[in-house]
Amino acid sequence: MLVCLLSATPLTLLKLITCPSEYIQIASRSIQIFPCLETPPTVRIVHSGHACNVEEERHTERVYTIREGETLELTCLVTGHPRPQIRWTKTAGSVSDRFQDSSVFNETLHISKIQRHQGGRYYCKAENGLGSPAIKSIRVDVYYLDDPLVTVHQSVGEAKEQFYYERTVFLRCVANSNPPVRYSWHRGRDVLSQGSDKGVEIYEPFFTQGETKILKLKNLRPQDYANYSCIASVRNVCGISDRNIVFKLTNKTASPSIKLLVEDPIVVNPGQTVSLVCITTGGEPNPTLSWVSSSDSLPEKSVVKGGTLTLPAITSDEAGVYSCVASNNVGNPAKKSTTIVVRALKKGRFWITPDPYHNDDNIQIGREVKISCQVEATPPEELTFGWLKNGRAMRSSERMVITQTDPDISPGTTNLDIIDLKFTDFGTYTCVAALKGGGIPEISIDVNISSTTVPPNLTVPRGKSPLVVREGDTVELECLVSGKPKPIILWSRADKEAPMPDGSLQAESYDGVLRIVNVSREMTGSYRCQTSQFNGFNVKPREAVVELIVQYPPSVEPVLLEMRQGLGRPVAMNCRVLRAHPSRVLRYEWRLGNRLLHAGHFDQSDETEYTVKSLNREGWGEYTCDVINEAGAGRCTFLVTGKAYPPEFYYDTYSPLWQNRPTVYGFKLQWTQMNPNAVDRIVAYRLGIRQTGLQRWWEQEIPVDGTITKGELNTHNLTELIKPAAYEVRLTPITRFGEGDSTIRIITYREFHCSFEEEPICMFTQDKNDDFDWTRHSAATRDTKYTPNTGPSDDRSGSKQGFYMYIETSRPRKEGEVARLVSPFFNVVPKNPYGITNPPAYCFGFFFHMYGKHIGTLNAFLRQKGQTAAEGPAWSLNGNQGDRWKQAKVSIHPTASFQVVLEGIRGPGIEGDIAIDDVTLEEGECRDLPPISKHKNTGGGVYP
Repeated sequence: MLVCLLSATPLTLLKLITCPSEYIQIASRSIQIFPCLETPPTVRIVHSGHACNVEEERHTERVYTIREGETLELTCLVTGHPRPQIRWTKTAGSVSDRFQDSSVFNETLHISKIQRHQGGRYYCKAENGLGSPAIKSIRVDVYYLDDPLVTVHQSVGEAKEQFYYERTVFLRCVANSNPPVRYSWHRGRDVLSQGSDKGVEIYEPFFTQGETKILKLKNLRPQDYANYSCIASVRNVCGISDRNIVFKLTNKTASPSIKLLVEDPIVVNPGQTVSLVCITTGGEPNPTLSWVSSSDSLPEKSVVKGGTLTLPAITSDEAGVYSCVASNNVGNPAKKSTTIVVRALKKGRFWITPDPYHNDDNIQIGREVKISCQVEATPPEELTFGWLKNGRAMRSSERMVITQTDPDISPGTTNLDIIDLKFTDFGTYTCVAALKGGGIPEISIDVNISSTTVPPNLTVPRGKSPLVVREGDTVELECLVSGKPKPIILWSRADKEAPMPDGSLQAESYDGVLRIVNVSREMTGSYRCQTSQFNGFNVKPREAVVELIVQYPPSVEPVLLEMRQGLGRPVAMNCRVLRAHPSRVLRYEWRLGNRLLHAGHFDQSDETEYTVKSLNREGWGEYTCDVINEAGAGRCTFLVTGKAYPPEFYYDTYSPLWQNRPTVYGFKLQWTQMNPNAVDRIVAYRLGIRQTGLQRWWEQEIPVDGTITKGELNTHNLTELIKPAAYEVRLTPITRFGEGDSTIRIITYREFHCSFEEEPICMFTQDKNDDFDWTRHSAATRDTKYTPNTGPSDDRSGSKQGFYMYIETSRPRKEGEVARLVSPFFNVVPKNPYGITNPPAYCFGFFFHMYGKHIGTLNAFLRQKGQTAAEGPAWSLNGNQGDRWKQAKVSIHPTASFQVVLEGIRGPGIEGDIAIDDVTLEEGECRDLPPISKHKNTGGGVYP
């Protein structure tokens, strides 16, 4: 680095840029502290990657245009101390302010192969706890152009004579794009435009809002049968070339027609292979065939070959409607469908209904009994039922009435009515369900009718309600069910509309037990067990209620809290109970390690506090507070230490690098201390440094004299750093407790560069012997009454928020008046230890803007230390150079410490504003010199 912030003497007073009223004292091995330096954040967004264009909209919004598939890279440049936290967020667009899931917590937002849906407004937010957060935004516009699609529609008018019809054809062209697409039509090589052919009309239908161009061919003529091409264009924005599609119109052009070579519906057994065949019966151009299903996607194992869809080993889940679709972009696509039905029998159930006319709940001799049997069948029309008694087939009779389907009950139900029940009717009745097509196993359901067949009864076993368990246990809720046959038991919540532990509203149980694994506190409440009509008596449901009480240990806060405190100070720790069950018997125990400090019971309060009145060395450690009930204990943990908080590096200082020999450089490390008063006085810092990429750390201890207060700046000079290597620096505060938290930063060697973005303007000063001053300026805050036709409309990078320096030539300025801007001193290091015999070379560069008919002169001077007589300018240019930024470079060869001076001279009128930006100084001769323009220089050049 070529900038030296320290002179050759061991102790020098330097004025701090950001605190003009204070001074700092720097020695090579000591730290000096001075106030101020806490600054709120500022932010600006710069871009790299593959932008097509970056333009300003008004004064507040920037628009970044990028081509789909390219790389988006936005960098958030921040200042402020402590170092601000950065967050990137994105909104879906101008209508929505809801943030999407694209939050990034670092300075650079990188999106490779950006897609159209990733366009929108991106925000960079920086905050460090001082003042309001700084927020900047940029709108990202993703450009794309898809291949166009041409669709053709035909209409036939009424017959004018028996042999003649008027036929009109519409060709519609559509392409998705951003920005809006522009269409053009060609017939062969001829361009078609409105009015160029009486048989052609080109128009934009109202309902498409100008996005679709339609070509209308009225009353088709022989010359209309030709190749038509639609060209979609976004006028080469972002380098997106035009897209083209050709459609051949002939007298055979027709919309598609197809035929399915299958039955509808197709009824198959599970496991069969099903093939659906679709063929085209018409259409020009030749239609393309595809298959779709009612379930949105075809089964994974399906195979499509041409117009044939094959479904191997079909399952019930794959049943549904399958459609063949044919499209050739002429007219509407043709679609034909068939339904695949997969045979199935499942869920066999039964119930017994005692005599409904006498409101009986029991089976009695001489009364009526109805046995119902139900299954789910696919297809339902193939379902058949049969009844057996004690294994022998039954037929319907006057006293044994069999009905295949009951219109009052859901489909798939059969009933056996036994009228005037006799003792001889007792026995086992079997309902057999089958499908006519075969291939599916029958379902048989046995129902026993006897004198012991009795309706159900439900009770809760003694001691099973209320049921008290602990959170995390496995619990069984039980209802005893009696009766024959035993019904299914349905469990549900009785106290609130809430789902069961498995997420369903009802849970079935065949033994009356509901088992809950890993029971939680939310499951506390009343549970209802209830008989189902299925597989039992069709009588009024019996029910019972079981109370479940889930005990759980106290929930407390804080679970873990680190408390930092210095010796001799009080420490108060508070543990608060959030919830517990049971909550009536709570006690607490405070411990330091394994040593009991204090114990007691909670009375009216829900918190307990323990205070160390004066912290000593034995008082550092882990304090715990256990809050205990019958279910266990909740624990608050307090880690009490004298550990210092981490230091916070100060990044915003102008160019803290300097060099004292050609191969090495130095760095002024600067930091503030986070919450220094929270612990004992910091007596030293442990400094670790290593070159990036290497393993070994070099460490030293930096003593601290006096007490550091919040916001005060610490400095230490790092020397003997090898150019151009980067270094990792670790800084750790030390108190009587020992080492505190460390902070690490990277130091990178960079040449001098000043873009005037910060108020200190890189230690540039105004010459006291000139006529007027240079002004720091941003186009975003430019006075609306500024002189037109002169001066820049943005900074060198194209940003209206960016800053630059310029001379204001309006009144009271007069022709020939001078403004000089003087750089800080740069040290010259002799390559020969005995003196400078071969002066080193440096390349001085800057960007300038000289636009206006009254532009005067811009000069660049080399001013060396100890020099009495002023030399001529090293670089000079005058006159109007156009409304754009240009770059100048000039090689200089100083023999002593030096400054560079930029001098602006007012021309003959007010349209003579001159601006400069991005001043650089690099070691070595200038390379890649700009082309020479008409100016006086000593080896420099100007970029046009």
